[in-house]
Formats: sequence, structure tokens, C-alpha cells
Amino acid sequence: MEGKPLVMSKQTTAVVCGVPTQVVCTAFSSHILVVVTQFGKMGTLVSLESSSMTSDISKPVLTTKVLLGQDEPLIHVFAKNLVAFVSQEAGNRAVLLALAVKDKSMEGVTALKEVIRTCQVW
Repeated sequence: MEGKPLVMSKQTTAVVCGVPTQVVCTAFSSHILVVVTQFGKMGTLVSLESSSMTSDISKPVLTTKVLLGQDEPLIHVFAKNLVAFVSQEAGNRAVLLALAVKDKSMEGVTALKEVIRTCQVW
């Protein structure tokens, strides 16, 4: 019985803003796990789930919740900007983001998005 594997996973390493960065993307049946690390550990774990509570159904609202690590406003903003496209492209599936990065600038977000896109499993 050959077919599609139950769990799809891809990983890559790239230099982002001068720092070696590892990215691993894994697709499960209901969630997508995205690990972005510059420290070799998972860091802060953030859950992003879409809900269409707005009047415009075509644009679901992403809600973030820190499950493990520091719960700071910057983490929520960074997480939404970093992986909102993953949820949208995957049919509004929930995303778990494990994040351990040094630089949280917009240049870093843009570069990290491109690295995540190369590990597309959704």
C-alpha cells in the first residue's frame, strides 16, 4: 500500500541577516509545524489558528497564543507576519511556530519567509 506519507517534512539551512538559520516544516493532518531556529533549540512555541469571525469571510482572522516561552506582544506580531501566508496557502490550517531567532526586524521577517517558502509541505 504505497501512497502519500502520513507526515511530510522538509528542512533547510540558510544564512539570514548574517546568522545561520535552520528551518523545518512538517505537515500533519490538521496542523503545520514550522520550526525556525538560530540557536539550535525550539524556543517559543506559538499557536496560530484562523477564525472567520469577521464579516469578510474571504479574510480569516489569525489568533495567536503563546504555548511555551515568553508571552510578549512582539512575539505575536512577529509570528503573524512570519507564518500567516503558511496558514492561508494551506487552506487556513492551524500553524504551530517554534521560534528562536536573534533578530526580529522586518528585514529578518522577509528573509525568513523566503526560507520557510523553500520548505513548503502544505
